[in-house]
Amino acid sequence: MPASTTGQEPPPPAPRFHLAWAVAAVAFVTIVGAAAFASLPGLLIEPLHAEFDWSRGTIGFAVSVNLALYGLTAPFAAALMDRFGIRRVVALALCVIATGSLLTVWMTAAWQLVLFWGVLVGLGSGSMALAFAATVTGRWFTARRGLVTGVLTAAGASGQLVFLPLLSWLVERHGWRPAAITVALTALAVVPFVWLLLRDHPADVGLAPYGSKTFVPKPPPVPGAARRALGVLLRAARTGPFWLLAGTFAICGATTNGLVRTHFVPAAHDHGMPMTAAASLLAVIGVFDILGTVASGWFTDRFDTRRLLAVYYALRGVSLLFLPMLLAPAVHPPMVFFIVFYGLDWVATVPPTIALCREHYGEDGAIVFGWVLASHQVGAALVAFLGGVARDVFGSYDIVWYASGALCAAAALMALVLRPKRPAPAATG
Repeated sequence: MPASTTGQEPPPPAPRFHLAWAVAAVAFVTIVGAAAFASLPGLLIEPLHAEFDWSRGTIGFAVSVNLALYGLTAPFAAALMDRFGIRRVVALALCVIATGSLLTVWMTAAWQLVLFWGVLVGLGSGSMALAFAATVTGRWFTARRGLVTGVLTAAGASGQLVFLPLLSWLVERHGWRPAAITVALTALAVVPFVWLLLRDHPADVGLAPYGSKTFVPKPPPVPGAARRALGVLLRAARTGPFWLLAGTFAICGATTNGLVRTHFVPAAHDHGMPMTAAASLLAVIGVFDILGTVASGWFTDRFDTRRLLAVYYALRGVSLLFLPMLLAPAVHPPMVFFIVFYGLDWVATVPPTIALCREHYGEDGAIVFGWVLASHQVGAALVAFLGGVARDVFGSYDIVWYASGALCAAAALMALVLRPKRPAPAATG
C-alpha cells in the first residue's frame, strides 16, 4: 500500500463513542474547576475594605487589572496552544493561578493585590479563557459545534458562580484567606486531569473530527505565537465585523463580569441583604446560565446569529433597568424572577459570537475570538473599576445599573448592523 501523502495513516472507522466527547468532558471539568478563582473578587471588596481600609475604587482597580489581562492574554494563549499544545498551556496556566491566589494570603499593601490577584491570576485565567473552548471545539468537532461551545461556555460562567456560596461562607466564617487558599487548591487539583486525559488533536489518536468523515492531519507547530496573534489582529482590525463583534462583546463583559459578578454582592449588601444570601443568588444565576447557554448553542446551530445577539442584549438591558427597584434586605419573588431571567441570558451571547468569528475569519477564528474576548474583558475591567468609583462618589450603584441598561440597547443595534459574510465569487475561466 502506498504511503499516505500526509505521512499519517487514514483513521480506522469511527467508534460508536467518539473520543471528542471525552475531550469535551475533560475540558468541561477543567473549566469548572478553574472557575473557582473567578468567584472571589466580588466577595473580597468588603473584607479588604474593612481590614486594610482600601477604598472600593482601589480594590476595583485590582479586579479590573485581572479582568483586562484575562482578555488580553486570550489571543496569545490561543496561538500558544497552536505552538505548544492545549495540554501544556492549560496545565501551566492553572499553576500560575494557584501561585497568585496563594500569594495574596501574605499581602499587606494594595500594590500586592494588584500584582498577585490582578497580574498573576489575570495572566493564568486568560490562558484558560473562552479561547480554550473555541480551540477545543474547532479542532475536535465539525458537527454540534454550537452545542458544545454552549456547554463549555456554561462550564466557565456557571462554575464561577456556583462556587460563590461556599466561598462566601468561608469569608464570613473564617475570613477571606481560607477562601483564597481554597481557590488555589481547586486550580491545582485540576492539573492532573488536564495532563493525563486531555488530547491536543483528533489526529493524535487517529480519528477524524466528530461529524466529519475526512481525516484531518495534525498541523505542525506554528512558531511565533505572539507574531501570529498580532498579525491576525491587524488583518481583522481592517474589517468592519471585527469592530462590531468587539464592541458588542465589550458591552457583554461590562454588564456581566464587570458589573454583576463584581458589584452585585456589595450592592445587595448596601440594601441590607446578607452576603451569603446575595452570593447564593449569584449561584442561582450560574445554574440557569447552564440552561441558557446550552440552549443558545442549540439555537446558534439553527437560527440567524445576528438576530440572536440582538435579542439577548435587548433583554439583558431591560432587566438591568429594573434591578435598582428590586434590591432589598430580603429575597422576594420579583428578585428571584430577575435572577432566573438574567441567568438565562448571562453568557448566551458567546456561542453566536464564536460562530460569527468562525464564519468571518475561518481558521483564524479562534484567535480573532481571543481578541474579541479581550474587548469583553476590557469592558468588564472598566466597569469593575468605575462601578467602585461610582459607589464611592454617589453612595450607591443605581447610576451604574441604568448606564449598563443603555449600553445593552446599543449592543443590540450593533448586532443588527452586522452583515453575514458574502460567499467568495466562483472562479471563472
